[in-house]
Amino acid sequence: MRQCTGCREMKPKKELIRVVRSPEGVISLDARGKSSGRGAYLCPNADCFRKAQKSRALERALDTAMPPELWDALLSRLESEAKTDG
Repeated sequence: MRQCTGCREMKPKKELIRVVRSPEGVISLDARGKSSGRGAYLCPNADCFRKAQKSRALERALDTAMPPELWDALLSRLESEAKTDG
């Protein structure tokens, strides 16, 4: 069980998408949950992503500041992955 940084609900790891900060400092979505680095979990929907963005929960969990362009890129990637999954 992992906690979504957006809605704060505990869910099985398989139901969540991991956002990871690699040892090099690159932030990306980790749909498989296997990439090395510091991770934070989100439900696979844009609402949870926006909640995590607004509360800065994702930045706190990853221990890094995120520029607006990165937020936009992650959101569009999350939305495109949600379309392909559902």
